[in-house]
Amino acid sequence: MSGFQDYLPTCRYMPALAFSPDGGQIAYSCNTSGQYNLWCQPVDGGAAVALTDYTDHSVREVAWSPDGGSIVYTADHHGDEFHQIYRVAATGGQSEKLTDAPKAQHFLGMESFSPDGTRLIYAGNDREPTLQDLLVRDLGSGEVTRIPGETGLELAVSYSPDGSRLLMLRATSNTNMDLYLLAPDGTSEPVHLTPHEGDAAFEPGAWAADGSGFWLITDHGRELPILAFQRLDGTFAPGALEPVYESAWGLERMARASESGTVVWTVNEDGYSRLHARDGNGVALPVPAIPDGVVSALRISPDGRRVAMLLATAIRPAEVALLDLDTGTFRYLTDSRPAGFGALRPVAPELIRYPTHDGRDIPAYLYRPAGDGPFPVVLSIHGGPEAQERTAYNYGGFYQYLLANGVGVLAPNVRGSTGYGRSYQKLIHHDWGGAELGDFDYAVRYLRTLDWVDADRLGVFGGSFGGFATLSCVSRLPDLWAAAVSVVGPSNLVTFAKAVPPTWRALMVEWVGDPETEVDFLMERSPISYADAIRAPLFVIQGAKDPRVVQAESDQIVASLRERGVDVRYDVYPDEGHGFTKRENELRAIGDSADFLITHLKGSAA
Repeated sequence: MSGFQDYLPTCRYMPALAFSPDGGQIAYSCNTSGQYNLWCQPVDGGAAVALTDYTDHSVREVAWSPDGGSIVYTADHHGDEFHQIYRVAATGGQSEKLTDAPKAQHFLGMESFSPDGTRLIYAGNDREPTLQDLLVRDLGSGEVTRIPGETGLELAVSYSPDGSRLLMLRATSNTNMDLYLLAPDGTSEPVHLTPHEGDAAFEPGAWAADGSGFWLITDHGRELPILAFQRLDGTFAPGALEPVYESAWGLERMARASESGTVVWTVNEDGYSRLHARDGNGVALPVPAIPDGVVSALRISPDGRRVAMLLATAIRPAEVALLDLDTGTFRYLTDSRPAGFGALRPVAPELIRYPTHDGRDIPAYLYRPAGDGPFPVVLSIHGGPEAQERTAYNYGGFYQYLLANGVGVLAPNVRGSTGYGRSYQKLIHHDWGGAELGDFDYAVRYLRTLDWVDADRLGVFGGSFGGFATLSCVSRLPDLWAAAVSVVGPSNLVTFAKAVPPTWRALMVEWVGDPETEVDFLMERSPISYADAIRAPLFVIQGAKDPRVVQAESDQIVASLRERGVDVRYDVYPDEGHGFTKRENELRAIGDSADFLITHLKGSAA
């Protein structure tokens, strides 16, 4: 039987891509070397070249300068998410550090450079930990203009084509975002472009070449996001918001070619990414089908001929792929499949829906092992919670390894998940550990209706919010589970809400609850309050550098169990944060998680 190493991709990718200005190269971040480094690859053939050689930093974001001579990127240390900004020549060499605030976060703009390439825009909380300022750096002199932020989550977006205006995003929650225009020198008050009542998201896209407005993705007045164009009436004043494309499903990302004006976008159709395009005159273009899967990054060459994407499917790991709109040809630019992958038999899931306690239908992906069964099954709970389970070779082959060992997987999109409308997404707000617990209970009820499932051998697995949900399942639905794995999962909502990154704190009251005034409510929803009920074998994994779910969250639940003599496996990774940046750590942690579940659900591991 193959080991987990035969399923783990040879490299993983950050969701960051950048075309060179001439369209001849793609820059991306992957961990081929064992750590996420900056790579550059010709699109017409030729080997990829590493431009950085980090062993303890991870490259997170990438932007190519307009003159093609340099690349700017962000990187953090051991997953601590204190991102600093660097610049390196596009041909390689020593990187120049542009920011040096080791306890601050910095984020590049969506389009980071001014049109003439002389200035760089980004956001940072180096002045006040709870606020993100907009920063404009003169790349020649090094002088920085600071535009103080007013909320915890303000992000620089892009310059207008003539360089006279900056577009800024201000978020007050995952479902409420606004856009503003301001002068790059900070001399004018930001002009609010998207006033609205209630919650609405406005996610910015690319500018029109003449500066008359910009594309955006918004759910204003709708359940699902559409592609729209925000026209500007005058220098800063907003004009009409014009719908461009809408469907029965939601828009997820878009890109525009700076020279041809071609616009491409993806629609999330029940979890699968579907690609669309229109030329600079607004005429729809024929787009060949891409493999059924998930596009997590999307770019288009300046001439509009080529679309680059980071694409993963249920049966193939994420790859950098290229679609030629002129010829209709699709090809993978990279190949991260393990050496023995061709001999394996990866399984695609069935998209199902099961009824839950309040009459809703919960969408889920069901993976069935080959054979008649009965088989044990793992309930896999995604993080976020405002995220979506999709068919993207999840957890580096974790599902496929379980399937090869005769363990099925049910991966639901319970209330709070994205992709099914704003109302469904908001059901999790101020209700962590509430109604979604019933969705997990009813997932088990659904599994019990399947003749190939052994309902006495069910496991539960999840990371981040999924880790919290895993702990909720084993502590509050203790009779259902034969094994569980929680990765960086909060166990105490009071301490969790107090310890999140400073820029998140203003969001926590609406999102989870107020840790000062709602202690009883949050403790009633916290797994730590029910730790005495846990009976299933439990494996807890934690990154010591995690800034989102600090180590104390895992320490608490483990200590509580050990105090009453319950055996719990606890692995702490001293050089990781919220997830895994080092390939060797991911191989060990996810492989150990799978083997732990297989052992307890079947009696032996591969």
